[in-house]
Amino acid sequence: MATAAKIDHWDVRRITGSLGAEVRGIALEKAGPAEADAIRELLTEHLVLFFPDQDLNPDTHIAFGRLFGELESHPNLSLDAERPEFFELRAKGGVGAIADEWHSDLSCQEQPSVLAILHMVKCPEFGGDTMWANMYKAYEALSQPMKDLCEGLTALHDAHPHDKPENMAIHPVVRVHPVSGRKSLFVNEHFTRRIVEMNHKESDALLSFLTGWATSPDFTVRYRWSEGTIAMWDNRCTQHCVLSDFEGERVIQRVTVMGDVPEAAEPPRYEPNISPISATSRHDRQLIRFLDQR
Repeated sequence: MATAAKIDHWDVRRITGSLGAEVRGIALEKAGPAEADAIRELLTEHLVLFFPDQDLNPDTHIAFGRLFGELESHPNLSLDAERPEFFELRAKGGVGAIADEWHSDLSCQEQPSVLAILHMVKCPEFGGDTMWANMYKAYEALSQPMKDLCEGLTALHDAHPHDKPENMAIHPVVRVHPVSGRKSLFVNEHFTRRIVEMNHKESDALLSFLTGWATSPDFTVRYRWSEGTIAMWDNRCTQHCVLSDFEGERVIQRVTVMGDVPEAAEPPRYEPNISPISATSRHDRQLIRFLDQR
């Protein structure tokens, strides 16, 4: 009841029919456990939240993030920060640290990111918007035969885009959210390399379809930033992508709440598909290397 009453005093406005809401009436630098509980409730409903006109410095940003769990430094980026759990990324004229491929943060890890909390410190006059996609809807809109197929599969993810292909993990293609209990797709163009139970040609075809399908416009929100806005999103049921169409400087600061192990909607029904030793077996080397390390 206390959580509901607190939300009643905030101005919460949905942005699209798929996901996203702006929240006003709260100063995040003063937030405590009660406010965090209310925000969790809103995040379960809207998947990504935007808090305009906030005033977080690095210390209050970190303190706010810790209300939601353990924070972790980025495993694939060397940022030389005084605070390892806090990092700043700069880009200018559409060039620099721009996450311009669809992804769920750190799906290449055994325990991927749960939440991300981003502060838009400086944004260009135009462009540089961020898009999010609702992975519940992406799953639910599939045909039943495609759902049945995907629920029995797993996928290999890696950090190859960060020049660390040795950082790998296998996750279910369809996962179950530990809070909502809903099923969602869990593959993305940035980190997902291979459907484990299919040969490489079948895998390429299915991943190409799923990663394109998952980011269909009907599942998305596009947000136009203003300086001082804080965004929070649930990586367990969303993907996001930055548009590198801007001039001027774009500066963000972020903390990342780590870790849970994705729960499969169904256990894998098939063994990993490994080709016999031949010319085509080169496509299986990475998967073989990962399975040998387990």
